[in-house]
Amino acid sequence: MKKRKAITSLFALVAGALIATGCSGSGDDTGGEQATENNGTSSGETATVEFMHLWPQGSSAEHHRIVNEIIADFEADNENIKIDMQVLSNEQYKDQITVLASSNQLPDVGMTWAAGYLDPFVSGNMFAPLDDVLDNGLREEFVAGTLEAYEKDGKSYGLPLELNTVYVYYNKAIFDEYGLEAPQTYEEFEQVIATLNENNVTPIALGNRDSWTGSMWYMYFADRIGGSDVLTNAINRTGSFEDPALVEAAAKIQEMVENDAFASGFNGLADEEAKSMFMNEQSAMYMIATWDLPNYTTNESVPQEFRDSVGYFKFPTVDGSGDHNSFVGGPGVGLFVAENSDVKEEAKQFAAYFVEEWGTRAVSEAGVLPATTVDGENLDLPDVYVEVLQDLNDATNLTLYADVQMSSAAAQVHLDLIQSLFGLQITPEDFAKQQEEALSNE
Repeated sequence: MKKRKAITSLFALVAGALIATGCSGSGDDTGGEQATENNGTSSGETATVEFMHLWPQGSSAEHHRIVNEIIADFEADNENIKIDMQVLSNEQYKDQITVLASSNQLPDVGMTWAAGYLDPFVSGNMFAPLDDVLDNGLREEFVAGTLEAYEKDGKSYGLPLELNTVYVYYNKAIFDEYGLEAPQTYEEFEQVIATLNENNVTPIALGNRDSWTGSMWYMYFADRIGGSDVLTNAINRTGSFEDPALVEAAAKIQEMVENDAFASGFNGLADEEAKSMFMNEQSAMYMIATWDLPNYTTNESVPQEFRDSVGYFKFPTVDGSGDHNSFVGGPGVGLFVAENSDVKEEAKQFAAYFVEEWGTRAVSEAGVLPATTVDGENLDLPDVYVEVLQDLNDATNLTLYADVQMSSAAAQVHLDLIQSLFGLQITPEDFAKQQEEALSNE
């Protein structure tokens, strides 16, 4: 979710840069000598592909090492292609991509985010469609629902590398103390919450000051009540936020609030504070995406006793409806290929190779869940990772975070409404009506 906040601000910067330069999609001579030297084949036999990524050795040592190994293996297998790599920190990368976009000098292969972040690049004809790469068999290797986040007007403009799905984590020691089991249905979930409250144990740590945390709860209720498409259809305007399922999802949120499911003062708590509550065993449950998985498995700074006590469960079914294998989540960074690259075919070849190699290496060596399916049984991983990887292989759907699907203006309305909904300051009907109005007025 931290990356999602960057998407909105960077979108504005890139859009401004593209407008200032007339959104040109053709090459020019403004890139300087280095771009001219590196782009294209100097001898007619060797192509040099510029590749820019955001994992420096200092702050992302394992990522950086894996990237270097993949590049070395690719060059060994493809002697006529050389990779010219540039590495920047996360913030430097965002700034540099904006500058390069404004002068139409994007690297041949680089990193991008999904959904709204893509819009200015796609409308400016700066990212190449990658369907030809995917249709050679690569498409089937991705977890269901991940590629859609990189699609615009029926074409794919990115190859996702990372994936985060949302689970409810729970403290097995607390559950055992009160004879509780991980719930499969909402009715069982209600009983777990009631038992914990009866014993003065905070059921769920929630830091809804950040609002996206509460949005994830709403999204899961929408999915379980209305199916995997109801929320996405409301956002893309083929449906409505006033769909009865989406109103009922809002009502379920308020039902949980009224049943004291969440930590006291949750609307004023930051997510980091809620996380601390759970990790200090001050609450029994905490819902978050799998980017937190190392804290419950491999992070040596977290007491082993606590890590051994953490389990997880998929969001329960509601009133007999819902698919346990339908997830809320989203891809992290992905790879793009520049539309005006002079070595576009070689760039696509490298991007496809990178994605295929990244999956197994990233999860086994860096603890990163990849966007491609991986057989965890054959890797030396903590049991939880193996289980989560199997979940991803079995996934039937992935619904991208609601605010990421929306424009920045509609997303802010959504997050403000989530605050009001959890604070019992608005009815479910008004929540749906105002969100519908925000989307309809765009």
